[in-house]
Order: sequence, then structure tokens, then C-alpha cells
Amino acid sequence: MQLLNRTKSVLKLENGLDFQGFSFGYEAPADGEVVFSTAMVGYPESLTDPSYSGQILCVTYPLIGNYGVPESKIINGISEYFESEKIHVRGIIVSDYSFSYSHWSAVKSLGEWLKENRIPGIFGVDTREITKVLRDKGAMLGEIIPEGTKYDRTIADPNMINQVGIVSCKEVIHYGSGEKKIVLVDCGVKHNILRCFLKRNVEIIRVPWDYDFNDGSIRYNGLFISNGPGNPEFCDITVDHIRQTLNMEKPVFGICMGNQLLSRASGAKTFKLKYGHRSHNQPVRMLGSDRCFITSQNHGYAVDNNTLGKDWEPLFINMNDGTNEGIRHKNKPFFSAQFHPEASSGPVDTEFLFDDFIKML
Repeated sequence: MQLLNRTKSVLKLENGLDFQGFSFGYEAPADGEVVFSTAMVGYPESLTDPSYSGQILCVTYPLIGNYGVPESKIINGISEYFESEKIHVRGIIVSDYSFSYSHWSAVKSLGEWLKENRIPGIFGVDTREITKVLRDKGAMLGEIIPEGTKYDRTIADPNMINQVGIVSCKEVIHYGSGEKKIVLVDCGVKHNILRCFLKRNVEIIRVPWDYDFNDGSIRYNGLFISNGPGNPEFCDITVDHIRQTLNMEKPVFGICMGNQLLSRASGAKTFKLKYGHRSHNQPVRMLGSDRCFITSQNHGYAVDNNTLGKDWEPLFINMNDGTNEGIRHKNKPFFSAQFHPEASSGPVDTEFLFDDFIKML
């Protein structure tokens, strides 16, 4: 009965395929790179992850919306429940949208939240088939068009735009206090990274992606490079600043985009994956051991292991496709992970990497 009053909508992929469904959330057209995630839970965290900037997210888990959305509470500059201050996806695709929700922290429905943030959604489509198309053909451009709206503009490829510059903070922000100070280069940082550092009693100096933190104005003990969206080739100025820190031999730790930028600072190259890694269940192995971990990931680019210099080596390898999942210097305190050790909404098997970094300071 819920469908009787719903506006019809269509998802159009750049290869010509159309998927008919129904609109929920904000009723307006949207375009972007269509990607899929196999995470079973965590849509509030995923939708507010800046690494999804420029993308339309297809969620493979069939039932979405059943636990609603918590309140937008900011405490000491950090979101209490989300991974940033706003939704970053351009649209969301689900199979079965739950009009009813129930959770102790919920204050509104997913549809209401999307409408408030002017984000379109489409449901009642075959997300399994969409995912099979994206796995076969690769991530591709697409658009969500509710019935009765017109949309005939050319879709801009978000990978040809500096997404990091869009989502990064615009000024220096300080968090916490502690004997050790960390410069955090904000390429689109998830707020659980901030939480993980603060509970380890360090001071965080969060700077914009292109900020020169080596100009003498900041005294710091270590450098952290955050996650972020899009193509790392747009961040050459960040790479130059990272390279200066490497020359000073201060400890450096990177996550996701941070892995790619640290690799580029070391002289390695990156490349675009066919459909990326976006899920809570990516298996990685720590090289030189039999230790394996289940990790949360969200990225569309990877480091080319064959281009690492003689002083660098892979730290983790993806056990599904053999791609790089982290690097480390053989002698100096520099390392990174392509996955998310802070992993909100989970798993947290690799959070020990924060402790490893703190011990280096």
C-alpha cells in the first residue's frame, strides 16, 4: 500500500541500462559515479563519509532504513553519531526501503533525513543486478531521475574533479590536549579517526589538504594523513608537504587516501580500481606473517606495489584481489593502511595501528 502514493523514479547508467523504481528522500535529479557497498549495517556512517563525495551509493543489503537515523549532535566540534557534519553521497539506491523504523537512538526516518539534506533516493530496484553490472563493467556514471523532473545535462565525472579540495576543512582546527601533538591533514577525515586519537590523549591540529604545516608556524611530533575521496593525482601539493616531513624523519601514518598520498610522496604510483573496495568484509594479510584481518574499506584507487622504491615495502595485501592495502618504510617510522582501522561502523580488528603510531611519537 505504501507504493500507491510514491513517485516513480529511474536510475540511468551510462551504458544505457535503466532501472525503474520509486523515489524516497528528496525528489530531485542527481548524478554521479555509481558505486556499490556490501556493508550490512551503518548507512548513517556511510552516507556521511566524505570519501563518498561525488558518488551515488548502491547498497547491496536488501533492507535499508529499519533503524532510522540518530540526532545530529556535535560535541567539541565532533559529530556524536555520524562521520562528518553532513551527507556526502549524491544519491542512494536501495532494494527495499523500510518506511517504519525502530531504534533507541533514532529520531527520524532515513527518508526524512535525506529530504532535509536534499539527497535523492530510489528504492524498489534490483540492487543485485546493478551490483553485477558494476562488477562486470566497472563503476560508471549514472543519474537518478524522479518522474516529472527534467534532467538533460552532461554528467561531470567526479574523478576529474578535486574531491579532496571540496570536502577538506577550510581552516586550522584544534582538538584535545596532550603532551604529543599530531598534524592531521584533512583530505576528508572521518570523525571516528578524531575520536580514536583523542581517547589516546594527544592534541590534534587539523589542517586543510593544501596547508603548509612545515612553514614553521606549527610544532608537531607526528603527521597523520586522512582518508578522502577521488583521485589522489589532484593532491600533488599535499604530496610535496608530506615529502618534507619524510625528510625530517618525523613519524607518519596514513589511512585510505593517506596511504595513496604517502606512497606518491615516496615515489610510487596509484591507479584506479575497476569497481573499488567498499564494504565491511575485506580480508587483508599483514606481510611477513600469517596474521589476517577483516577490514572496512571505501576507496576507488590503489597503490601499485611494483612502483614502490627499494626502501619501502607493502605492509598489507588484499586477499581477494592481491592489491596493496598499506606500505611501510623498512627503517624509518613511516607507514599507512588502505583500509579503515577506526572502522565506524566496524569492524575494529586493526585499531591497534593507532597505538603503533602513538608509540613512535
